[in-house]
Amino acid sequence: MSVNAQIDRSQMPEPGPTPSIHLGTPELYTLSNGLTVLFVENHKLPRISISLQINNTPHTEGDKAGVGSLTASLMGNGTTNMSKDEYNEEVDFLGARINLSAEGGYAQALSKNFERITELMADGALNPNFTEEELDKERTKLIEGLKSGEKSAAEVSSRVQDVLLYGANHPYGEYTTEETLNNVSLADVKKYYKTYFVPQNAYMVVTGDFQLKKAKKFIKKYFGPWLSAKAPSITVPEANPIQYTQIDFVNMPNAVQSELAVVSPIKLKMADADYPAVLVANYILGGAFGSYLNMNLREEHGYTYGARSNASPDEWTNGEFSATTKIRNAVTDSAVVETLKEIKRIREELVTDKDLSNAKAKYLGNFIMATEDPKTTARYAVNIKTKNLPEDYYETFISRINAVTAEDVKRVANKYFPYNNLRVVVVGKGSEVLYTLEKIEFEGKTMPVFYFDKFGNKIDRPVFSKPIPEGVTAKTVLTDYIEAIGGMDAVSKVKTIMMTGETKVQGMTLQLDIKRSDKGQLSQALSLNGNVMQKQVINGDTGYIVSQGMKNDLEAEDLKNASYEAYPIPEYQLLNNDNIKLTAIETLDGKDVYVVTFSDNKTFYYDTQTHLKVSKVETNEFNGQVYTTTLTFSDYREVDGIKFPYIFKQTTGPQELSFTLKEVKINEGVSDADFE
Repeated sequence: MSVNAQIDRSQMPEPGPTPSIHLGTPELYTLSNGLTVLFVENHKLPRISISLQINNTPHTEGDKAGVGSLTASLMGNGTTNMSKDEYNEEVDFLGARINLSAEGGYAQALSKNFERITELMADGALNPNFTEEELDKERTKLIEGLKSGEKSAAEVSSRVQDVLLYGANHPYGEYTTEETLNNVSLADVKKYYKTYFVPQNAYMVVTGDFQLKKAKKFIKKYFGPWLSAKAPSITVPEANPIQYTQIDFVNMPNAVQSELAVVSPIKLKMADADYPAVLVANYILGGAFGSYLNMNLREEHGYTYGARSNASPDEWTNGEFSATTKIRNAVTDSAVVETLKEIKRIREELVTDKDLSNAKAKYLGNFIMATEDPKTTARYAVNIKTKNLPEDYYETFISRINAVTAEDVKRVANKYFPYNNLRVVVVGKGSEVLYTLEKIEFEGKTMPVFYFDKFGNKIDRPVFSKPIPEGVTAKTVLTDYIEAIGGMDAVSKVKTIMMTGETKVQGMTLQLDIKRSDKGQLSQALSLNGNVMQKQVINGDTGYIVSQGMKNDLEAEDLKNASYEAYPIPEYQLLNNDNIKLTAIETLDGKDVYVVTFSDNKTFYYDTQTHLKVSKVETNEFNGQVYTTTLTFSDYREVDGIKFPYIFKQTTGPQELSFTLKEVKINEGVSDADFE
């Protein structure tokens, strides 16, 4: 008789016992300088980890905002005893890792290297080598990051949310600018380090395979010399919720999709009895793929790639409730309505037994897996000490999650997921989204809309479109573009173009090869190490795509949409196309641009001064999802009398690729065989 024959498959198996975890009881040890050390032995693997967390009260940095970030970036760049290269080379030689910042650090190594890695970590932490040269390098990096972030709707949204929730003079609302970074001197960095990198609010967790007696000896030997001091302690102001739900809009003319964040301050601590129920409720609302928000906005409506929510506790002041997503411009208003609908739903309806049990199982599965990571166990040990948690907080966590009921979920949703006093922060292209946002009704009334700049300052309603000068048409815009890149005569003589470029993806270099001819032919291939990963070919009225070794013919509609690209200079071909329309003059990245549409899903942007093409936006639908791809063009260079953009960035949803051309050839290197 087989084993299978003895199983009654008509009966659901009985659930197994509730899993339990044991993180280990830390051995507490306090150095004379105030550093609290927790030792957690785990002899499963021959490795150790050291986690250092300095639990200072959040503070503002004023007109030197960014000094903390600069200090953090300079930590780990060598010590007063070892150069940067010597330090990094020895860490690598030991097969170890050391990361240091102004808030602490982390080290991991084989157990046999415990003493040396402790010594290296202490040297980097207690004897940092702050120099003008490294400060200038790190400042430049941060400023470049700020400039890049100014074009990012996500970065702007995050900053404005914090400013509106907490205020620009609050530790959580303060932001860094190029001016405040330039205010920071080397003396400021050294002062910041001396003031805040101190042991009396510091917690160190040592986990792994070690002998306790030796471990104490090493920590005392190398971290004992850390001078005793305590950082300034302040009272962090509370954030007050607004009186009524409103839309707070920030105009980003270059945004191809809107950033939506529904936010409100909440009073929530990890030690609160409600906290486990809040975690489960949030998981159901927007904590996973199968959540209310994601199933509505992504799966049912196809508005977004994903929607999530979060309920964050805070030990110093208010926590924060948020529901966030990125959505297409055309459905921004609908996404706002549906997001509020799901928040209302979890407040008013009891969750089903299935949703509740699934949420518990998935949340606990993630929780149990996380406890295998030494960093997690270190963080949990510190949380118990810093967040007023009982010693068995994490060991009883599973039972407390399992005890959450549907009634608990509804109760905490009403307490911690606000509905009538939410900030609906939308960062997007005002010319396409604001009109419909201003018509949204909320609980029978038109929802108020307020307008803010990129730094959270209140402003008047933005003006999106400027009057088009008399005589300017789509055809004149394209003609001016052709004249700007080389002139009608030169462009008319271009029969073929061959372009080669490259981009970096996860450290790998991808090569892009593009060939076009005036016969309506296109070959575009993306390769890695000479192997073609993806290729598109158009040859007159036929075409195909090769992806992952599979070849598929282009459908008639797809071929029609892409055919205009199958010419050396597409604008030269579009001059005689009746579908092109000049729709507006808008501001893009601080410059006025002509907006020219070609079909319902393609829009081109041309600088009104240089007449060069600066961007192209294309929208396509695939498997019920709508995808927007944006190309931005820059660094125009002349090749045989014709200008070409040598840098173009492609953005599709969360993915961004930046291509740089390496070679352009006109009327050479292309034959009909390339399009077979």
